[in-house]
Amino acid sequence: MASLRGHDVTVRRGDAAGLSRLAQCDFSFEVDAEFAEPYDGRRIVPVDPSYRKAYGFDSGELAEYLDQPDAELFVAEMKGIPVGYAAVSQGWNRFAVVEDIAVDASHRGSGIARRLMDAAVEWARGAALAGVRLETQSNNIAACRFYDQYGFILGGHDRFLYRGIYPDTPEVALYWYLLFPTTNKSR
Repeated sequence: MASLRGHDVTVRRGDAAGLSRLAQCDFSFEVDAEFAEPYDGRRIVPVDPSYRKAYGFDSGELAEYLDQPDAELFVAEMKGIPVGYAAVSQGWNRFAVVEDIAVDASHRGSGIARRLMDAAVEWARGAALAGVRLETQSNNIAACRFYDQYGFILGGHDRFLYRGIYPDTPEVALYWYLLFPTTNKSR
């Protein structure tokens, strides 16, 4: 795949060197509100007190996306410095699964997430998949708005997905889909 360029941002396939440099990024975000049912973006409730959320960064886990025929890691760089990434794989149901997409906090709002998603979508189309799916949480409002604006539709939610590891969490898993047009009408 050719690099995607523009506004001094390059999105390319990831490699081991880029992974180690991504560990320097701040992928955390502030949670001061969350979506409430029906999770359509119209009902937002404040979170008090607000808090900072970080998922952590595991370069070993992301390394699994390197050199796999059914997975890819894309890294966004500005002036040669990694500022974001997207990890995508082929799911069992012929959807590409964006397992993770993140942009350094100091570079958000500059179109980097869109460029990363464009790379993931191009990869999925190249693999002749049915579309792209991903999961995020009800408290990641910025991500949900981005997916909605990109053209994803909310396919469902799960109130209990995180309860096994965080028993008191109010987080709700939200499942988003970007459906590609199909030419095959048979089942």
